[in-house]
Amino acid sequence: MHRSLVLVKLFFFLFATNVAAEVLKSSPTSPQALYTHSTTSTKSKSTSTPAWSSSSKSNVTLTTHTSTTTRASSIPDVTHVLPQSISDLIFPTVLPQRPIFPKNIPSGRGALSQSQTNGKGLLGAIGKQGAPKYPPFVGSNLGGSGGYAGISAGSSGGFGGSSSSGNGHGGFGGGSSGNGGNGGSPNRPGRPGTGSSPPPGGFPWGPRTVGNTNPYRNPPKTNVTRKYQFVIERATLAPDGVETDLIVINGAFPGPTIEVNWGDDVEVTVINKITGPTEGTSIHWHGLLQTGTPYEDGVPGITQCPIAPGQTFTYKFNADLYGSSWYHAHYSAQSAAGVFGAMIIHGPTHVDYDEDLGPVIINDYYHREYYDIVEEVMGTDLSKVAPFSDNNLINGKGNFDCSTINTTTCTPNAGYAKFQFQTGKKYRMRLINAGAEAVQKFSIDNHNLTVMAYDFVPIVPYQTNIITLGIGQRADIIVEATGTAKEAFWLRSTISNCSLPYQPNGYAMIYYQNADTDSKPTSKAWVDNTDICANDDLSKTTPYFPITPPANPATEISVDVNFGVNATGHLVWTMNNSTFRTCYNDPALFRAHDAGNSSFTYPEEWNVYDFGNASSIRIVVNNLTPVGHPMHIHGHNMYLLSEGVGEWDGSVVRPSNPTRRDVQQLRPAAFNKDGSVTSTHMVFQIDADNPGMWPFHCHIAWHVSGGLYINLLERPADIPKIKIPDEATALCKSWADYTGLGPIDQIDSGL
Repeated sequence: MHRSLVLVKLFFFLFATNVAAEVLKSSPTSPQALYTHSTTSTKSKSTSTPAWSSSSKSNVTLTTHTSTTTRASSIPDVTHVLPQSISDLIFPTVLPQRPIFPKNIPSGRGALSQSQTNGKGLLGAIGKQGAPKYPPFVGSNLGGSGGYAGISAGSSGGFGGSSSSGNGHGGFGGGSSGNGGNGGSPNRPGRPGTGSSPPPGGFPWGPRTVGNTNPYRNPPKTNVTRKYQFVIERATLAPDGVETDLIVINGAFPGPTIEVNWGDDVEVTVINKITGPTEGTSIHWHGLLQTGTPYEDGVPGITQCPIAPGQTFTYKFNADLYGSSWYHAHYSAQSAAGVFGAMIIHGPTHVDYDEDLGPVIINDYYHREYYDIVEEVMGTDLSKVAPFSDNNLINGKGNFDCSTINTTTCTPNAGYAKFQFQTGKKYRMRLINAGAEAVQKFSIDNHNLTVMAYDFVPIVPYQTNIITLGIGQRADIIVEATGTAKEAFWLRSTISNCSLPYQPNGYAMIYYQNADTDSKPTSKAWVDNTDICANDDLSKTTPYFPITPPANPATEISVDVNFGVNATGHLVWTMNNSTFRTCYNDPALFRAHDAGNSSFTYPEEWNVYDFGNASSIRIVVNNLTPVGHPMHIHGHNMYLLSEGVGEWDGSVVRPSNPTRRDVQQLRPAAFNKDGSVTSTHMVFQIDADNPGMWPFHCHIAWHVSGGLYINLLERPADIPKIKIPDEATALCKSWADYTGLGPIDQIDSGL
């Protein structure tokens, strides 16, 4: 990061916190339970006994934030005014970086084997090493050349078919079998095309296409169950040459890829074998709606109790959307230790391509154990609350400058991920930012990228050279292989200057069919003119299937994002001046489910917003901090009405069909030349059609650890109608038995 940029951030921070302090002085105050640094067991603060562990019953009274446009009152115990010396520690003026450039990479031959870098994982391998293959759908026999082109053109009209299954040529038609359909416009896709038949036996999702099906109203049901088993345990691997203690799934880093069809049921049996020391775990299936199964969302203290050490739990849910996503641990910052992997849910497509190269997982990478980092983030030494990542990996691979460390085993030139191209083909790549903190800038030298989907939402395709991905965001892209047979190119992902890396440059290598795979590419990077912290403008990301949200939602609230130092000297992140903390032993969803049989009041630090029976909800999020935040919602794809600098002026980008996704970058508050500070905003809306207790939080691991999180209680009257399986409630018994052996160290929010 440039020194001048850091100085600007420092000045901006000091100014912003003083402005916030003046606001606090003039605001009404009320008592509030605050987060404090604690190493005690997380027990419920209620005097009532949860129904899932006792048969006692009584009436319930819910006290939550009100669903109005007024903001929560301020908390006097959190100060936004920090001494200059502390601010200098939080935002140092000297940021040591040790970037790796192509000139520092000796060759394309890695010094370590696939098993040494990725364990039992195969991502990043090519040729004889056994690179994974991804068919058009699970059970398809249409692999190889032309297979995807036929699926694309045959199912959607796409950009035109190149195989016998379809000869489409028109616009962005969304046909059920494909000769194209007539052309669409930036604001409205074209009508469905007609033509050739689906593959023999039909598609698993039936006649549904991108252009003719509302995925939230008419998902398929295949009556097929795909089963996986995940064993989570500690391992020592060297993804970038540095031997590091990780927590992995089935011995693989990243974890195994889940691959199913749209409408399949999925069962994942998770076995917690984490020892030395032991800790709980849970898995969140990022982006899936979990309609009717909110207890499978995988958030400890919210939708379940953690899976205790030595215990097993089977998640059962439906693949209710299609496209590319990932799963990850939601227990503290455990995902930063390696508990994550890709999800591919095959479904209809509207763009022509020849082969699916599968996941391209990008993540900032830390050599230290996640718990040690969280302990510093949540400590009172404020110089350590913003940790730097050590490296940037693509499909779990990278190099590291071993001359910079001498305390552990390090192998130079460990090796990079590789991909194989053939001249003239079109490839689908599924980009996933699975990191802890970093905003990523993805590109392929000399190749244009056609974006066909963001998160789980197909969009009207557009071309770009660089794609911005915040934590949790995904992009499905098509890359046309325009190189010659012996060429090689760098695939890059660079951590943006609004993040905190020591080594920001992630690389992979693309080799054409006759290229020497031991050589290194010599291609040059695109010039990056994108905003360092923001996604592409909402005007570019038009959903392919148009949906119009209500212009006047039933409920609207405003939420301010901020941070400060609490009474115990810890830096906490706040939403409407309230910092979050979960109780692992007492899931909030279970309390909502038991609402008719308990006299429970949600603790203030659970940050529950009760929206009652509202049919639609609009939330205006204002960022008062000099930091960007990838804001993620569970249980929904949100309509993104507006985002940008300043307060929302009421305007909506493309109101008849706004952008939809499950993660959106909230820009950092802006620094102006006259020294003033301008907040930023994002405005989103959801249809309240999915009863549950749904998290809305920043996806930066260290920010959600610090409490940047709220719960959206949606249609609470309908939650008791949901049957929560005995297996889910039994997790609380096994977790209570585990915590009863002695207090656990919940040193952060728990998530």
